[in-house]
Amino acid sequence: MVLRFDDLDRARAHRQYIDSALRDLTWLGLDWDGEPVLESSRLERIEARALELLARGLAYPCVCTRGELVEISAPHGAEPRYSGRCRGRFQDLESAKSETGRSAALRFGVEGGAVEFVDENFGPQSIDVAATVGDFPIRRRDGAPAYQLAVVVDDDLDGVTEVVRGRDLLESTARQILLQRALGLSKPTTFHVPLICDPSGKRLAKRDQARSLEELRKAGARPERIVGFIAELTGQLDASEAGRKEMTSEELRARFDPKKVGTEDIIASASSLLEDNPP
Repeated sequence: MVLRFDDLDRARAHRQYIDSALRDLTWLGLDWDGEPVLESSRLERIEARALELLARGLAYPCVCTRGELVEISAPHGAEPRYSGRCRGRFQDLESAKSETGRSAALRFGVEGGAVEFVDENFGPQSIDVAATVGDFPIRRRDGAPAYQLAVVVDDDLDGVTEVVRGRDLLESTARQILLQRALGLSKPTTFHVPLICDPSGKRLAKRDQARSLEELRKAGARPERIVGFIAELTGQLDASEAGRKEMTSEELRARFDPKKVGTEDIIASASSLLEDNPP
């Protein structure tokens, strides 16, 4: 079990958030193998892979701004499809900068055709990346690696064999498979889980003022109550345990059955976590 912090967003990746996450995990009774890894410590190796793809003609410079991307991209679901405006336009990063006066991002050139894989929870998938998002970024205009490339390189460096993450990243798997193929890297198995949403169906997220573990802890919630809450939401309790409210991480780990998780998003409210635990 690898604990890795994807701290490439320089504007938001402060040490205080890493320390807070470590406290949260320890409080819940979760552990991991080895020392935590900071993605930022691998910038040179991730950058080398991006430049390798550029040198091989599999990626190209793109000088489009955020505003331009909105204007020229074709809408497709939650994420717009890039039109390919900069594809074949520049010879390299330096010429892109000299011709436009802008620093260039790098985009991976996607060929048409479905990427097929089997998710351990959602089953067989067939995703045409060219038709859905088109050529996607692997390096941002400020020089920072984009998520899709960074996670692929990191998973290889960490020897990751299984990835468990939210179903909102299911389509990202197809993009990562394309990069893995291009770089000659092995593909981990994936198990995507449903999202926990508020009563309106919106995914719980801190940016939307969902309560953090730190806030719940300070308000008096017990870690066993939160683990029991998770056990209930993911279908891990037997019929005879319907009223059970608390469970330790060790207990849940010993009995956890991924087949019970399901694929439907879960509607939940965190308010019950503070019952009998007044602040």
